[in-house]
Amino acid sequence: MEKQILIIAGEPSGDLNAGNLTAAIKNIDPTIRISGLGGEYMRRAGAETYFDIKDFAVMGLFDVLKKLPKFIALKNFFLKKIKEENFSAVIFVDFSGFNLRLAKALDKKIPTIYYVSPQVWASRPGRCETIRKYISKMIVIFKFEKEFYKKHGIAVDFVGHPLLDIAKPTLAKEEFMKRYGLAADKINILLMPGSRKSEVLNILPIMLEACRLIKKETAAQFVIAKPTNLEQALYAEILKNSGIDFKIIEGLTYDCLNIAHFCLVASGTATLETAIMQKPFVVIYKMGALNYLLYRPQVKVPYIGMVNIVAGKKIIPEFIQNNAQPKPIADYLLHTLHNPAMLSEINKNLSAVKASLGEPGASKRAAKIILDFIG
Repeated sequence: MEKQILIIAGEPSGDLNAGNLTAAIKNIDPTIRISGLGGEYMRRAGAETYFDIKDFAVMGLFDVLKKLPKFIALKNFFLKKIKEENFSAVIFVDFSGFNLRLAKALDKKIPTIYYVSPQVWASRPGRCETIRKYISKMIVIFKFEKEFYKKHGIAVDFVGHPLLDIAKPTLAKEEFMKRYGLAADKINILLMPGSRKSEVLNILPIMLEACRLIKKETAAQFVIAKPTNLEQALYAEILKNSGIDFKIIEGLTYDCLNIAHFCLVASGTATLETAIMQKPFVVIYKMGALNYLLYRPQVKVPYIGMVNIVAGKKIIPEFIQNNAQPKPIADYLLHTLHNPAMLSEINKNLSAVKASLGEPGASKRAAKIILDFIG
C-alpha cells in the first residue's frame, strides 16, 4: 500500500518550505502521495492541494475573527479527510494558530510532525505544553530553537535552514539588469513590502515616501520584488501618481536581491533571505493599531526582525509601527551607503547570521528524519 502524507502550510513562507520538503520526500520515495493545504510551491513539487493558501492568509486578531467560519470549516474538512483516508502522518508547517488546534483535535491518533516551529519562544510559551502533548516529532530550523525546546523537555531535531539551498539568483547581474531595463550607473534600492495584502497596504506607502526622499539626494532606481500570490493591481494603486518609476518584478526575489545595493524589507522570512544574500537593509513593519496593541504585549523577545533574533542583538535597524517613518529610514540608508566602515560591519554581522543557520541540505535532512520516523 502506498504511503500518504498530509502537509498543512497556510502562509507563503510555509508553502515555500513545504514545497521543498515535498520535493525532498518524493526524491527519496517517489511513490509517496502528498496532499494538503498549500500553494504554488507545494503543487510544483508534486503535492495535491485541496485548498490554496490565498484563501487563508491573515494578519492580526481581527483578520482571524473575520475568517473564523472558514477556519472552522477547514479544520472539519481535514478531520474528516484524516478519518476517511489512510495517512501515514500529518506534517504541520508553521501556521500555528490553526495547526496546533488541529493537532489537539487529532490527539495523536496518527503521527503528527511539526516542521518549522511556531514562534513559541517569542510569544505564548504556554504552547510548549500543547506541543509536548500533541506533537509526535518536532523538527526545527534554528539552533536556538533546539536549545529552547530542550529546556522545556521536548525532543527535537535541528536540520538547518532550508533557505540556504534556495536563496540564489538564477541570472547573471548584467543579464538581469538588461532584461528589466535597469541602468548600470545608478544605485539599486530594493523594496520587499511583505507577502500578504495587508502588509503591502500598510508598509509599501511608507517605503514609497522614503524612496521620494532618497531620490532627491542620490541617483537611485527602485525595484519591488513581488510575490506570485499577490495581484499587480495592489501595487499599481499605491504607486499611481508617485512620480517614481518602480520596476515591479514577480517571482525573482533572489535575482532582485542580487542586484540590490540596499533593501527596505518587511519583517518576516525576507529578512533572512536578505541576510543570506549579504545585502545591507532595514526592517520595516506596521500593522493596524488595534492589532498591534493586542499583539505587542504578547511578544517576549526584544526584536521583531528574524535576523536580529538569530543574531541575539540588533545588527539591523528596525522601524516598527509609529517609528516606521520615511525620513529616518531614508536618512539611515543614505548615511550607510556612503559609509564603507558601516557597510563592512553589516556584512560581517550578516555573515555570522548566515553561518549560524547550519549547512545546506535542510529539506533533505528533514525528509529523511520524517520517513525514518513513520517507518
